[in-house]
Amino acid sequence: MTKAQKVEQIISILDQHFPNPPIPLHHKDAYTLLIAVLLSAQCTDERVNQITPLLFERADNPYDMVKMSVEEIREIIKPCGLSPMKSKGIYGLSKMIIELHDGHVPASFKDLEAMPAVGHKTASVVMSQAFGVPAFPVDTHIHRLAYRWGLSSGKNVEQTEKDLKRLTPESIWNKLHLQIIYFGRKFCPARGHQIDACPICSVYGRTNMTR
Repeated sequence: MTKAQKVEQIISILDQHFPNPPIPLHHKDAYTLLIAVLLSAQCTDERVNQITPLLFERADNPYDMVKMSVEEIREIIKPCGLSPMKSKGIYGLSKMIIELHDGHVPASFKDLEAMPAVGHKTASVVMSQAFGVPAFPVDTHIHRLAYRWGLSSGKNVEQTEKDLKRLTPESIWNKLHLQIIYFGRKFCPARGHQIDACPICSVYGRTNMTR
């Protein structure tokens, strides 16, 4: 079996199990998605979805957000972890959106990645899910599964993103990264992984499944 055939089979399995994967972070527009993705760094989506309603009740747009102090933001988002960095980032990016982008989240990788606390992965999620621009956000979970399935060398997330983009059709990137996330949670967790029960690893995984 060629790698192209293997990828085709993996995509088919993902389509069977998660044909229409929803965006796991609750949001109503590009701004609230940006904030939610920022908060999700080293935090579960479930926890983020518990905290964002409290934050967005106070401020669900950049104009209201900058009326709050960094400390006020920090108090609300503390349960998500990394609150000193995240609160400064939320305040700073909100200020930039107002001053540089007329209050609207820019649909540009360059502009998004210029904002505090916004890295390439966060920008990729916003570009793909808020603006429909083909992107392949790679978090640690997708990075791990791409290695397990023999689709990437596993050296770093940047290389994994390049490998997955090279191996898969651009037209499905925005759905595929969500499918991999949901599949990993249900069948292919980091710990307690049962290879024989995993529809992909049982057939297409590496012999060494420790990563």
